[in-house]
Amino acid sequence: MFELPESGLYRTTEPCPGHEEAFPAGVLVYVGQSTNGGGTFVVRPGANQRNHWFWGEPTTVLRSPSWAKTLRKLPPEGFYTLPETVEMEGGGRWMKNAIVQLGYNDKGQGIIFVGQWLEQGTDNILRFSDRGLVIADTLLDRLVWAPILPVQESGV
Repeated sequence: MFELPESGLYRTTEPCPGHEEAFPAGVLVYVGQSTNGGGTFVVRPGANQRNHWFWGEPTTVLRSPSWAKTLRKLPPEGFYTLPETVEMEGGGRWMKNAIVQLGYNDKGQGIIFVGQWLEQGTDNILRFSDRGLVIADTLLDRLVWAPILPVQESGV
């Protein structure tokens, strides 16, 4: 049995042999395990809602352990804190330890969205824009996980 990567998000660094058009170098993919015994699969992003990717069809059985070794593992989408202050081009900054939402573009580049609190609002919630900042892998690899509990809206 050959070794395949664990389930999660990855960026391709080389085209997948035999599937070069579907999985070229430099794209976001999800590697998962089939629930019907079909083995390990790879799939491209389907739809993005609230800075979070949803995966669809078609999936492709992952049969190339050598290609699988070229995949770059990415941190899961979710909430993190900044390990340092981020200075913006043209002015402005996001402060160290700010809560950010991590998402990805279809190229597998990390995008962070800073949490915002509406001062005049009545809801005590953080909001995250649909426009974020593409970040370098050096920052992506140093984000600190922020365990924010997902909950269902009451009455749903």
